[in-house]
Amino acid sequence: MLSLSHSFALVARSVSKTYTPLLHYSSRFQSTAATRVVVRSTSQGTFTNDVIVRNKHNLLADEPTDVGGQDVGPNPYDLLLSSLGACTNMTIMMYARRKKMPLSGVTTSLSHSKIYREDCETCANDGPVKTGAKIDKITRVIELQGQLSKLDRDRLLQIAGKCPVSETLRRQNDIVDSLSAQM
Repeated sequence: MLSLSHSFALVARSVSKTYTPLLHYSSRFQSTAATRVVVRSTSQGTFTNDVIVRNKHNLLADEPTDVGGQDVGPNPYDLLLSSLGACTNMTIMMYARRKKMPLSGVTTSLSHSKIYREDCETCANDGPVKTGAKIDKITRVIELQGQLSKLDRDRLLQIAGKCPVSETLRRQNDIVDSLSAQM
């Protein structure tokens, strides 16, 4: 999950300069080894949240103004796309360095939308689909910089799909919810 924390650090640069992160959090908001990210609502707005990563990196998450937020930070889907983009770039750069490919940089552009399952051209046929069911579609466009052969470029595109965040998003996941003990 190292790539996730790095992507939060990259996203943090875009947070409004007027935001001063809270430097001291009560121990109940401190993350532990098992809890790498803590997200806490703020009094700054209906949707504004402090995001604390490994007790080291702070940023704000928010919604755009057109849905009632203050737009002082990326929204949850922006953060998700940032994680995927950062992981993609890091994975490609690591592989290229290991294989001594002349890759000088990577830029990944991402977008998210909801589409009807029956309109998905790249989805596996998993059996009957409920009419009107929607799925999430993430589009990722990767720009490779450097004097790369077609073979290198094709291989790096394959490697992009193997980044850990990509693999996590493609798998069926288990999200376990619980309430903390009241204090």
